Amino acid sequence: MHPISQFRSAAYLLTLAAILSSFTWRNSQAQISDEPSAGDANVDVVEIAPEKVSVEGVVDDSKIAKRLKDIFESTGWFKDVDVTSKNGFVTIEGLADSNAHSDWASDIATRTTDVIGIRNNLEVDSTVKFADSMVVVGKSLDKQYRELLVRIPFLIAGLILLCITWLVSKLIHFGLDRLLNSRKGLRSSLKDLIKQLSSITVWLLGFLLATVVVFPGMTPAKALTVLGLGSVAIGFAFKDIFENFFAGVLILWRYPIEKGDFVRCNDLFGKVEDITIRNTMLRKTDGELVVVPNAHLFKSNVEILTNRPKRRVRITCGVGYGENVDRSREVIRDAVASCTTVSAPKSVEVFADEFADSSVNFEVAWWTGATPLEIRKSRDEVIAAIKAALDQEEIEIPFPYRTLTFSETLKMKGVLEQSKNSSGAPETANGYAD
Repeated sequence: MHPISQFRSAAYLLTLAAILSSFTWRNSQAQISDEPSAGDANVDVVEIAPEKVSVEGVVDDSKIAKRLKDIFESTGWFKDVDVTSKNGFVTIEGLADSNAHSDWASDIATRTTDVIGIRNNLEVDSTVKFADSMVVVGKSLDKQYRELLVRIPFLIAGLILLCITWLVSKLIHFGLDRLLNSRKGLRSSLKDLIKQLSSITVWLLGFLLATVVVFPGMTPAKALTVLGLGSVAIGFAFKDIFENFFAGVLILWRYPIEKGDFVRCNDLFGKVEDITIRNTMLRKTDGELVVVPNAHLFKSNVEILTNRPKRRVRITCGVGYGENVDRSREVIRDAVASCTTVSAPKSVEVFADEFADSSVNFEVAWWTGATPLEIRKSRDEVIAAIKAALDQEEIEIPFPYRTLTFSETLKMKGVLEQSKNSSGAPETANGYAD
């Protein structure tokens, strides 16, 4: 199996694990993001629920409001900010430049001494600031770049592991090839199945190890757990891929289809060039390559034309009704048996088949090679030999003709010359002849 095909086949399962892992992470993040925040318009009041409410020595409301307002104005994140406090209940109004800073203001207020509850009426500035956005983008890119620099050693180690995986896959493939070739009883398709499955297993293990190295938080146990939990969802999402995969395994394991066979499946006809886990490559007789999903072959009736080295070929040959049937049969049989492309001359069969419109038809059957080219060559030689033999024996091979019978004598109108009248009948006075 080609290394790229092995790489792709092993990558399918790893891709499924990554997709499901990403899906699980997003769900958890969505649950977190669904929690109401202080800056949410639908949640106006945040309850602090202090353990105790002070009665004596309570900080004055004006001091609380002034302290919070000074803090908010010093950050530069708020505009027209106004803070009021009444009996420890704080109301914040103004304009915040982001939701995160609005939530931050609520958090600062809740941790202020003698604040019992807050009402966050801050509005978030929706004005698009291109310069600020570019600063954020730059910081994000810088962070990603630094993380990439940190992970470069891990990426190099992962690539080294993939190279080792490729080398191990080649060695195992070479060893299995020598071992399986020494076993004469195994079909070639079964040998291919064992080698392909072993290569996929090696690549799968190599990918798991490389993933653990590149992403230290991921372990093989976690990856297998994700695959186990998501097997049902993966089965529905990638039904066709798994269907073709298992169909390919069954075809290579049990079906008598080998490389080099000529097969016919519905309207497809061609030579099998390769059988992989997912697809079968058919080369049509006109040179076109057809990639057939294995599930299509598994579900349809497949004719294997070269399952045996010889095939029976049949043609129809007709002789005139005036010929001797037994003699014609012997001439045809001897002509076919003399052909070099006929495998077993003694197995040539000639049977009178039907009374046709213009001839007595014979069914002629013989054995020859199984490939389409061998059949065409043999049919060409046999037809030429039969024609020559019947001509030599002066046996008629009739072409279609029709005999018309009339109940009355027909008269032909025209001028007939006496010298050209083959019957010798004299011409009548009125130009009609009997």
